[in-house]
Amino acid sequence: MPLTIRPLTAADEAEWRRLWTAYLAFYETTLPEEIFQTTFARQLDPAHRERCCFIADLDGRAVGLVHAIWHAHNWRIEDVCYLQDLYADPDVRGHGVGRALIEAVYEEADRRGTPAVYWMTQEFNATARQLYDRIAKLTPFIKYSR
Repeated sequence: MPLTIRPLTAADEAEWRRLWTAYLAFYETTLPEEIFQTTFARQLDPAHRERCCFIADLDGRAVGLVHAIWHAHNWRIEDVCYLQDLYADPDVRGHGVGRALIEAVYEEADRRGTPAVYWMTQEFNATARQLYDRIAKLTPFIKYSR
């Protein structure tokens, strides 16, 4: 079966949890159950149009996910899109899953009239950065956080 990218559905909760948990583990992060419940509910709630999640399916199984958030920007009339989380199972990395998920976000951003899409990754994430360097422009910005 070919790789397919599709919007998250309520039936995806178990696989979404598995994928997002693995993503968070990569960044040595855990979150409380309340965050999982709230995030999943918001992804499906039409009232939260500023959010979107796509699932990558390969051979009938979920192998990746991407979360994106649209928000206003003071330097633009239109919103911009923040690609917050991107994950592909380790056994499918290097087979186009990450690229397909990013391209799905690009297509959704274009559909919404928000051509600017941005994201962050940690400097040590060399595998992902190989992909990012091919499909996006590295910026010189440094992130600060409170």
